[in-house]
Amino acid sequence: MTDAPATAAARRPGEQALTALGLAAPAPDPADASPHSFPGGGRWRTEIPSCEGPEALGVVLKESSRLDVPIHRISQGSGVWMLTDAEITEMVEATAERDIELCLFTGPRGTWDIGGSTRTDSGGAGLRARGHAAVAGCVEDAVRASELGVKCLLVADEGVLWTLHRARAAGILPADTTLKLSALVGPVNPASYAVYERLGADSINVPSDLTPDHLTEIRRVSAAPMDMYIEAPDDLGGYVRMYEVAELVRRGAPLYLKFGLSKAPGIYPYGHHLRELTLATAKERVRRGRLALDLLARHGADGDMAPLGTRLPGPLNRFEISS
Repeated sequence: MTDAPATAAARRPGEQALTALGLAAPAPDPADASPHSFPGGGRWRTEIPSCEGPEALGVVLKESSRLDVPIHRISQGSGVWMLTDAEITEMVEATAERDIELCLFTGPRGTWDIGGSTRTDSGGAGLRARGHAAVAGCVEDAVRASELGVKCLLVADEGVLWTLHRARAAGILPADTTLKLSALVGPVNPASYAVYERLGADSINVPSDLTPDHLTEIRRVSAAPMDMYIEAPDDLGGYVRMYEVAELVRRGAPLYLKFGLSKAPGIYPYGHHLRELTLATAKERVRRGRLALDLLARHGADGDMAPLGTRLPGPLNRFEISS
C-alpha cells in the first residue's frame, strides 16, 4: 500500500455560495485525511453490486459504456451455487474482456438454511455458516469458482474467511485470489476491522452508516481497502450519501465506491422469476454511479481514481498461519 499523493482539497458542496452568505464551514482538518492509497496509485475504485448473472452483467456493461462509468469490480450476491458452470464462465469471459474483477458470493448462509434464530428479532447468527457442512459448502463454491476463473470471492463468515485465506496460502486457491468481506457482517470499529484484515480479507465492507470520524479511526490502524455503499439497499439501511463522496474518499481511502439502490425489492437468491426487476435495477445502479461520479467531478475530486484494471490490495497484515 502506497502513501496517498498530495492533491488539492476538494470543493465541498455549496461552499462558494455559503461563504458569500457568511456561512462558511471550518476548513477540513488535514489530520483527518487517510494517508493510504491503492497500489499503483489512486484512492478510489468503483463497484457495481448485485449483478446476478450473465444477462444482468450484459446490461451493466452496456450501460456503463453508454454513460461512461468506469468499473473496477462487479459483484454478485446470490452465490456461486445459484449459477451454472456455463453462466460463471460467460461472466468470467465478459469481465475479463473489460479487465474488470468479478466477485461471486460463497456458499450457504444462515439466513437461508433451516436455522430458526435468524428469523427472530435478534437475527441470531445472521449470515454466518452454520456447522461444518456450511463451511464445506463455502469451500466447495470457492474451489469451483476459482477453477472456472473467478478471482474474487465474497465471504460472510469469519471462519470461512480464515479457511479460504489458509487455502490460498496452501495453494488450494490461486495466490492472487482476493477475499472480500460482505457488507452484511461488516465491522463497525477499528479493532474489528484490523481483525478481519488479519484473517485474510483483501477488501472489507463497512456499514454505510459509519461517520467520517469512524472512517478516520479505522484508517489509523489499517490500510486494507474499504468497500462502502454510496447508496445502500434498504436491508442495509437505504442510506444515500452521494454528497459525501469526496469526504468519504478523503477519510476512507483506499475506498471502493459501491453503487447500490434504495427503494428496490430484494433479489437474493436470484432466479428468472425476478428477471425484469433484476435487469431494471442493474441498469439503474450504473446510472446512480454516473450521478456520484458527476458529483466527484463537480467538487474537483475525480482525479484520484485508481487505474482501471487494477485489483490487488497491496501488502496487508495477517495472522500467522501455523503448520
